[in-house]
Amino acid sequence: MSKTFRAWKIDEPLFLPPTVQDFVAEDHLARFVLSLVRDDLGLAEITGTYGSERGQPPFDPTMMTALLLYSYCCGIYSSRRIAKACRERVDFMSIVALDAPDFPHHLGFPQATLEGA
Repeated sequence: MSKTFRAWKIDEPLFLPPTVQDFVAEDHLARFVLSLVRDDLGLAEITGTYGSERGQPPFDPTMMTALLLYSYCCGIYSSRRIAKACRERVDFMSIVALDAPDFPHHLGFPQATLEGA
């Protein structure tokens, strides 16, 4: 007798696209940090420093702040490791909404924020 396995539907498309928030539990630290930054932190001084419309649009400062705080909570301080986690870890993907910044953006965001404040 052979063992019957559960169907593995890796190539089957999803009927309703889930939100990236559906990939992590509601009580996960990533959701807590994201809601804290979105709802409770006043980032008006940071967002006010972005004035020019030239070049590519910058990443949302709220997202970058949540990403940095969550990375630090997880013990990840290297911008390259943060960028790697954004591509490989679902908890990080839930913060960046599958639009992972590359490592120079991580490297420049804290410095640009401190200079603008």
